[in-house]
Amino acid sequence: MKNQTKILAEVVVSVALAYVLNLIVLFRLPQGGSVTVVSMVPILWLALRRGAKIGRLAGVIFGLLDLFPQPFIVHPVQFLLDYPLAFGALGLAGLLRGHPMLGVIVGIGGRFICHFVSGIIFFATYAPEGMNPVIYSAIYNGSYLTVELAFSIIVMYVLAKRGIINMYA
Repeated sequence: MKNQTKILAEVVVSVALAYVLNLIVLFRLPQGGSVTVVSMVPILWLALRRGAKIGRLAGVIFGLLDLFPQPFIVHPVQFLLDYPLAFGALGLAGLLRGHPMLGVIVGIGGRFICHFVSGIIFFATYAPEGMNPVIYSAIYNGSYLTVELAFSIIVMYVLAKRGIINMYA
């Protein structure tokens, strides 16, 4: 019971920190998506520390909180893809606990896939005339998630080098 309480507290703190960092937006795209101050790092760190199941749970909660203050919802399936599923995919990092940088890539890659599919299905009309919606979705979602990935890898690298990822596990 004591360990469950500790894990629950870590989930709450990680989600709260991710949410606060998510409020610090460096730039925001018109149909959703933004570059923040490493808001995914607390969820990725938790997943690497506690595993994919706990990481996915925290990611889903974070994804639901990401609806506030500016949700961009056009369809119920798009809501699922762009919020709980996309952010829950960050927990996939926990599958690679022994390889934190690869875990970060897999977690953010999972998020990209959810947004990419959503973009193809629900945002194809935003593609410039004559542009393939698949290419548009890849460029649109890749434009901000690549920057987020780079920032997250740098921060996670520093955390891993200092031994913080495995601290008190």
